[in-house]
Amino acid sequence: MLRDVATGGYRFLPGIPAFSSGVVAMPGWEIVHATLAAPLPWREGFARIERHLKSVDRPRQALCGIMLRCPTPFTFDGFDEGENPIPRTNVAPVVGPPGEPVLYAFDYTISEATPSPTFVVAGAGEMRERGRGASGIVRHGETSPAAMREKARFVLDIMQARMRALGGTWPRITVIDVYAALPIHGIVEEEILGAAGPAAVHGVHWYPSRPPIQGLEFEMDMRSVAREIVLSV
Repeated sequence: MLRDVATGGYRFLPGIPAFSSGVVAMPGWEIVHATLAAPLPWREGFARIERHLKSVDRPRQALCGIMLRCPTPFTFDGFDEGENPIPRTNVAPVVGPPGEPVLYAFDYTISEATPSPTFVVAGAGEMRERGRGASGIVRHGETSPAAMREKARFVLDIMQARMRALGGTWPRITVIDVYAALPIHGIVEEEILGAAGPAAVHGVHWYPSRPPIQGLEFEMDMRSVAREIVLSV
């Protein structure tokens, strides 16, 4: 199922329209995760990506992951696009949301051999794979503790399936990100870290945010990288 992006040094796992399900570095390449010291409006953010890629002598095609922050969740129609090899996370912060979409972080490849392939599991919410509209959302409109646990379990299953399709395993995961507007402490400890095994030692990064599509309440993404950097703006 993986498709090559030879000019970028990675392979991607196709997802539903508008989404890549994740990427994994090809042999001889490594994925690096870069976070901006402060988010930039998306056009300025992409210009910052281009400058950085030039500084490390990498082409635009080396870009293999994008993390955005948006003012509010989108409608389903607003996310209807064609196939995209680049995984992305685009969530709406509960506190201090931006006035326009901004770039928060990105992933790219460099020429480097690693003991195990580095990879990024794309963000996913509690939307059934073939679902369309609100009817495809697990426990749509419900936010009780039981409903949130069911949503979290559903998303965790997606994360694990994508991770395995990319050739990954839990011991190689270095970062687990969770996005939810509601408190999730019990869910994180009992559902996510309980399943993570050795990766639980890294904990979970919780971003009080709403997933990108209206009606979703819980989203995750994960990655396995050896380098995380912070870029000035």
